[in-house]
Amino acid sequence: MSPNSEVAVLRAELRQSVGKKVDTVRQQGKIPAVLYGREIKNVNLFLDYRTFEIIYKEVGGSSLVDLQIDKQKPVKVLIHDIQRDPVTNNYIHADFYQVKMTEKITAEVAISFIGESRAVKESGGIMVKNLTSAKIEALPQDLVKEIEVDITSLKTFEDIIRVKDLKFPPGITIKEKMDRVVVKVQPPRTEEELKALEEKPEEKVDDIEKIGEKKEEGEEAEATGDDEVKDKPKDDKAKKLEEKK
Repeated sequence: MSPNSEVAVLRAELRQSVGKKVDTVRQQGKIPAVLYGREIKNVNLFLDYRTFEIIYKEVGGSSLVDLQIDKQKPVKVLIHDIQRDPVTNNYIHADFYQVKMTEKITAEVAISFIGESRAVKESGGIMVKNLTSAKIEALPQDLVKEIEVDITSLKTFEDIIRVKDLKFPPGITIKEKMDRVVVKVQPPRTEEELKALEEKPEEKVDDIEKIGEKKEEGEEAEATGDDEVKDKPKDDKAKKLEEKK
């Protein structure tokens, strides 16, 4: 949870091809990317897929990276956004934001839960994580990859960890509501609750069967009504017409 000490270096090359050629380059083990910032023009890039995968797993989206384009001087960036293939889940595009080291920025950092809760281990409680990431504001050099939350303080079902209980290194400001719940432990379900959950599907099946029975009874009534119409005795007017014939 300490601020960045060593900055990972990610090498990239300028991208000239667009459109269909990008798919060909992806097949060669590279992914397209773009670099942008407040005072620079967008720069289209290519990255080695495997190298990017390793570095992104290591630094996430809230740690600085030295992006070196061809043989130029590296620039400080954040991996601002990524896109994945909906089927394979592979990376297909990355966005880099060039930061200014003297300006504070807002970033989303992951929350990592450490330790063991007695309310879970000894009382069979259910861990409820209401917040798995948080927005922070800091200078680029003060950013952290993640926030560690020690859940050993959750000893009973009444214990709650809120945003105001989180601890940050100097230079970081939390941008979440202080009373927001981060994590708590709920009591386990009672036997009555579990039994009620098991019985609900059966009740629905019974209801379906009853509806089916009512439908069949209705159809029989309609059929009986038709027969009665067919077998109804002819009236006097109809009889007189037949006698004339």
